[in-house]
Amino acid sequence: MKLTKFFAAAAIIGSTWHAASAQEMRASDAPRIAPISWWVGMNNPNVQLMVFHPDLNGRTPKIDYKGVELLKVNRVDSPNYLFLDIKIDPSAKAGDVKITFSAKGKKDLVMPYTLAARDAKQKKAQGVTNEDFIYLIMPDRFSNGDPNNDVIKNARETAMNRDSMYYRHGGDIQGVINKLDYLKDMGVTAVWLNPVLTNDMEKASYHGYAATEFYQVDPRLGTNELYRKLADELHKRDMKLIQDLVHNHVGSEHWTVKSQPTKDWLNHWDEYTNTTYKDQVLFDPYASQSDKLKMTDGWFVPSMPDLNQRTEFMQNYITQSHIWWIEYAGVDGFRLDTYAYNDADYMAKWAQDITAEYPSMTYFGETWVHGIANQAAFTEGKTINQPFDTHLQAVTDFQTYHAINKTFNEPFGWTAGVNSLYSVLANDFVYKDPTRNVVFLDNHDVSRFLSVVDEDIDKYKSGLTWLLTTRGIPQLYYGAEIAMKNFADPDGKVREDFPGGWEGDKQDKFVADGRNDVENDVFDLVKNLAVYRRENAVLQTGKMMQFVPEDGVYVYFRYNDEKTVMIVMNTNESEKSIKTNRFAERIQKYTKGWNIVSEDEMDITNEITIAGHSAVALELK
Repeated sequence: MKLTKFFAAAAIIGSTWHAASAQEMRASDAPRIAPISWWVGMNNPNVQLMVFHPDLNGRTPKIDYKGVELLKVNRVDSPNYLFLDIKIDPSAKAGDVKITFSAKGKKDLVMPYTLAARDAKQKKAQGVTNEDFIYLIMPDRFSNGDPNNDVIKNARETAMNRDSMYYRHGGDIQGVINKLDYLKDMGVTAVWLNPVLTNDMEKASYHGYAATEFYQVDPRLGTNELYRKLADELHKRDMKLIQDLVHNHVGSEHWTVKSQPTKDWLNHWDEYTNTTYKDQVLFDPYASQSDKLKMTDGWFVPSMPDLNQRTEFMQNYITQSHIWWIEYAGVDGFRLDTYAYNDADYMAKWAQDITAEYPSMTYFGETWVHGIANQAAFTEGKTINQPFDTHLQAVTDFQTYHAINKTFNEPFGWTAGVNSLYSVLANDFVYKDPTRNVVFLDNHDVSRFLSVVDEDIDKYKSGLTWLLTTRGIPQLYYGAEIAMKNFADPDGKVREDFPGGWEGDKQDKFVADGRNDVENDVFDLVKNLAVYRRENAVLQTGKMMQFVPEDGVYVYFRYNDEKTVMIVMNTNESEKSIKTNRFAERIQKYTKGWNIVSEDEMDITNEITIAGHSAVALELK
């Protein structure tokens, strides 16, 4: 059936839409179907299509395509929406499906829909494990590979100003692709980008956490095809792609917020109610229900409406979009933003649904909380007497983050200084598998570690040594390898541009000649440790043994059947000598220690002397 002139313009609703709209924003009132396409041969044959069109009222949908069955038509509060439950038989062939919407006395509406064939050769859902080293990038601030997409004319925000932390700077996906060899050479195995979906908000939308589309890469960052190319280029280098997801909220300009399908699409309040950010109420045995409700259903900020994840329509809308990106782009892992604010039952179901489709897929949640028990309560397994299993494999380990900061900013004491770090790790028994947790020194939300340690390079290098040798999955924030600094103050300077990522930059820190001696020293330390870690399983999956810190000195080991690595961290200002016979349990018959970074060799038969505020990683010989 021939489409009307109006709907011919809207025929981009199917899987071709993202290509046709590569350099523009989509109008929030444009007709559409979500997901924008699907595949034959998925493990779960069922999918729910959310259809939006201003002329759906009173129409009845029909699908006439071999192998595709329309199981149920769900009508909701808004006459402009229909939710269609369909089943795709394993025998169905890839092709273009016509969905016809009929009503007596009206001309038929036909909305095209694409069923694609799965790419059996495509790498995807490989999972990010303790064998990996994650590099976190804020795309807008890393490298501008395509100046042509710096400003999108029909976007709500068109200003670009690198002198302001709150405007866009022009970094993009092409810029990341251009620097993959730099990351590979440094030992990185997985790249995590802050959210890349369209954030068509009026201001400060560069960070990506206020999505207005679920199936479109922000045109200022690139296209869907370019994002898929990024995954392909990473896979060619034996690297992985981590996608940053936001379940909890969207931007206030999201098209389903402008025109809501159901009255309960969002968590509504009689008057604006902010979340309390008090994670404790979620597992407090004495907590009131009203406090719990404010925590989970209160809005994160006024410009980010809180999604009601208790409805099946919302659950399908969110989950299917994530499956779509794995299948379309080849995503290998997920980072889950603001995890604690989500509906716990839905998030457990989400994890099971993702794993059912992709058994090797991994995901870790942001749990910015204080307290080991608080953090562990969000992880998989019925930990700490939790009444249900979250099925969340891992978290961003804020407890070791807090502890490593105390290590270098508190004097040594019974529970202070480096004893804080020891104590946190000593409580790993509360997790089903603590080695899946993501450890970090800083990220886009907190002060850079160099500033936290008062720009003391020795302390900084000690922290980096710990990061790349402790248990878990290490994550490095972009620029940490060149000792970028600054605090998480209102100026937002922890999100400054990487020098050299823009044509015309006075300095190019991506190359050794553009870095000063200190920056090169830090870079070399990161590279030497990261490359060693990448090539030696002992720092990936090796067991860990730590010894109680004494006199400000912390010693721990990573070991397997092939190798043993001894890490010595001196948190004192002055150098310290330690007797090695205390560690005979792990040193055993080894007599030499090869410094992984400096490549020097030292005798370890009697004692080791280590400079103040320093750490060494020694492969025992």
